[in-house]
Amino acid sequence: MTLHTIDTGFFKLDGGAMFGVVPKSIWQKTNPADENNMCTWAMRCLLVEDGKRLILIDTGIGDKQSEKFFSHYYLHGDVTLERSLNSKGFTADDITDVFLTHLHFDHVGGAVKRNNENLILAFKNATYWSNAKHWDWATKPNEREKASFLSENILPIQQSGQLKFINVSEQTNFLDGFDVRFVSGHTESMMLPLINYKGQQILYMADLLPSVGHLPIPYVMSYDMFPLTTMAERHSFFNEAAEKEYVMFLEHDAVNECCTVQQTEKGIRVKNTFKLSEL
Repeated sequence: MTLHTIDTGFFKLDGGAMFGVVPKSIWQKTNPADENNMCTWAMRCLLVEDGKRLILIDTGIGDKQSEKFFSHYYLHGDVTLERSLNSKGFTADDITDVFLTHLHFDHVGGAVKRNNENLILAFKNATYWSNAKHWDWATKPNEREKASFLSENILPIQQSGQLKFINVSEQTNFLDGFDVRFVSGHTESMMLPLINYKGQQILYMADLLPSVGHLPIPYVMSYDMFPLTTMAERHSFFNEAAEKEYVMFLEHDAVNECCTVQQTEKGIRVKNTFKLSEL
């Protein structure tokens, strides 16, 4: 098995929304904001090369939304999903599986593209993976979260016939060396891949840990549907990661790809940061 970091670009979100009840005087030390109080975030995906399977975990925001939509998020950077795949020697047609941690637009947007007036799958040869609980949650969204679930990102996947669901349990095996863990504080049944790689466990954090700056347990995003559930999940996963020395792969940290954590007198804190390629 080989893992590749796939960068898809950067966007901006309001710093206050990203850190919830934490004061700006604290969070701006690790995530400085611009004049509009917006902080820069990555949309970093992971490519898993395993035998004949080439699995892309999440797809970034894509490029099919309107100019007005993108103006709210200040997309920037020279990298794109397509360029990143090409830099690793692959094209979209090589992808056999698209694994979607959840269906918020910054994670699933690149899964579907616009071809003139038609919406088609960006990865025509791939099986797309979600789970029934989250799919139902996303396609029948609550008022608070529905702005994150865009029908043009989701429905074409179902209509394609290339969608499959993973069984939801405490831990599910996706393939040899690739397990799936489930959390429901951020959104219902978000999936976290846990991958055995070079003798280490790589935990893909999705939105359970957006950045190193979010490591203290109470630093929960305002986007989370159930903050107390998120805190309980973070407590459990962070302690497990410290005890078992997991490598935490960070999807949204603009600077750090990966980190390890440790117990301190102040709780779980960062131990080391590094690139995936350094493993």
